[in-house]
Amino acid sequence: MKNFFQQLESEDEGPVLTANLVKTYASTVYGVNAIPITIEVAASNGFRTYIVGLPDVAVRESVHRIKTALISAGLTWPKQRIVVNMAPADLRKEGSAYDLTLALAILAAAGSISAELMEQYVIMGELSLDGNVQPIKGCLPIAIQAKKEGLKGIIVPASNAREAAVVDGIDVYGVESLKEAVDIINKESSKSPIKVNSVEQFVNTCDKYEADFSDVQGQENIKRALEISAAGGHNVILIGPPGSGKTMLAKRLPSILPPMTLQEALETTKIHSVAGRISKHGSLITRRPFRSPHHTISDVALVGGGGIPQPGEISLAHNGVLFLDELPEFKRTVLEVMRQPLEERKVTISRARVSVDFPANFMLVASMNPCPCGFYNHPEKRCVCRQGMVQQYLNRISGPLLDRIDIHVEVTPVSFNEMTSQRKNERSVDVRQRVQKAREIQKKRFYELKLPQVYSNAMMSPSLVQEICQTDESGKKMLKNAMEKMNLSARAFDRILKVSRTIADLSCCENIHPEHLAEAIHYRNLDRDNWAG
Repeated sequence: MKNFFQQLESEDEGPVLTANLVKTYASTVYGVNAIPITIEVAASNGFRTYIVGLPDVAVRESVHRIKTALISAGLTWPKQRIVVNMAPADLRKEGSAYDLTLALAILAAAGSISAELMEQYVIMGELSLDGNVQPIKGCLPIAIQAKKEGLKGIIVPASNAREAAVVDGIDVYGVESLKEAVDIINKESSKSPIKVNSVEQFVNTCDKYEADFSDVQGQENIKRALEISAAGGHNVILIGPPGSGKTMLAKRLPSILPPMTLQEALETTKIHSVAGRISKHGSLITRRPFRSPHHTISDVALVGGGGIPQPGEISLAHNGVLFLDELPEFKRTVLEVMRQPLEERKVTISRARVSVDFPANFMLVASMNPCPCGFYNHPEKRCVCRQGMVQQYLNRISGPLLDRIDIHVEVTPVSFNEMTSQRKNERSVDVRQRVQKAREIQKKRFYELKLPQVYSNAMMSPSLVQEICQTDESGKKMLKNAMEKMNLSARAFDRILKVSRTIADLSCCENIHPEHLAEAIHYRNLDRDNWAG
C-alpha cells in the first residue's frame, strides 16, 4: 500500500493535498429512457488528469477537445491534478455528449467559475474545438429524467433547447458556446429559460395534414378498406399495377387516423429524440408519423440495433404508419424480423452488456405489384409473365407475414371518366370522424372489460376474439365455407373476425352480422387459391 501512494506522489510531483470537490449531473440514454449520471470532479495539486467510471474512448478523448475549447473561449485549463468520476461506475459511458458537463465541472473544481449552481442542473453537450456546443441525441428523455430527479433545470445545446422545453416545471437553457454556459453558471447571463407551450402547440397542429383523401379521384372501395383499417388499427396490403394510386392512398392514411393524445405525442417525440431526428426548430411531434423506408434497407435499420442500440424504422413509426412500398423487393430476412414486433408491438434489442426495449406500435401498410411486369389482372393491359411467375413473385413474401396482415385489397386503375370527374370527394376530416366514433366504441368496450392497454380491435388476443366476436349460425356457416374453400390458417380466421368486428363498429352494430363477415372475407384476396392463376 505504501508503494502505491509513493507512486501517486511521484507521478504528480508531490503529495496529494486536500482536493476541492464539485458535483454535477448528466444523463445517458438507454432505449427511450435516460439514466442519471453523477459527475464528481476533484482538483488538487499535481498535473495529470484522470477520468474513471468506465468511460469509452470518446469520453477519454474529451480532455483534448475541452482544452482546445477552453483556449478558444478565453479560459485556461487548470494546472492541477484532476480526477473525474462518472457514477455509477459499473455503467459504460459512451459518446461525446459529456464534453460540456466535464468542462464546467473541471472549471468549478479549479475555482475558475462559481460552483453554486452545479448541483442543480443537468448539463449536456458536445464541444467543438472553437468552443461551440454541438447538438446531442435524446434531449427529451434527459429533460424528463431531470424533472423526476427534482433538479432545477437543464443546460443543453441551443439546437436541442425547444425539444427539452416540452417538459414543464424545469428551466431549460440553450447555449451556443461554452462561454454562454459559463456565464449562466456564474449568474452573469441575461439569457432567459426557453418556454414552449406544448399543450397549445399540440391542440393547434394534431389534426393538420397536407395530404387529404379528397385529392384521390375514384378508388371508393380502397378508401373504404383504408377506413376500416384505420378504425380497427389493422395492417393492410394493397396489390395493383403501377400508377393505380397505391402510394397516394397510403400517404393519406395518417390523415384519417384519430389525432394523437398528448401521451402518445410525448412517446413518439422521445423515440425521435433518441434517434436525433428532431430539427433545431422542432419540439413536440403532434401528428402521427409516416415512415416509408426504401426496399434496400437492412434488418438492423428496420428494427433497430447497433453497438449503441438505436431505434429503427418500426420504432420511428410508433403510433403512426409504416409504409413498405414494393413489398416483394425487400430482402426476405428484413421482412421476417418484423413478425415478432407486429405481434408484440415492441422490439427487444439484446447485446452482451445491455438489453433495451423500443416501442413499435405501428400500422403496417404495404403495397406491391401483382407480378414482375405489374399487369396481372389488369383490365386493359396484358401480362407478359411466364406461367408460374405470378405465384413465384408472391412467394417472396412468407405466409406467416401475410397472415399478420389483416386486410388484402386489390387496387384497379382509375378510369378516365373518374379522373376527370368534377364530383366532390369526401374529405379526410369526415372519414376521421367515423373512425374516431368506432375507436370510442372499442375503447369503451375494452375499458368495461378492464383492459385499458387494449384500445383497438387489431390488438385483441385470441381469447378476446372468441369472447367479443361472436356470430350467429348463418355467420358460422359462412366462415366454415370460407375456411374450407380458401384453406385459411387459424390466424387468418382470427383476422377475419377482428375486421368484421371493426366493420360492425363502424356501422354502430352491437353484433356481427353476416354482411360484416362477408365484407371481411372479401378483404383476404391473397388467400384465394386461384388468385395467382
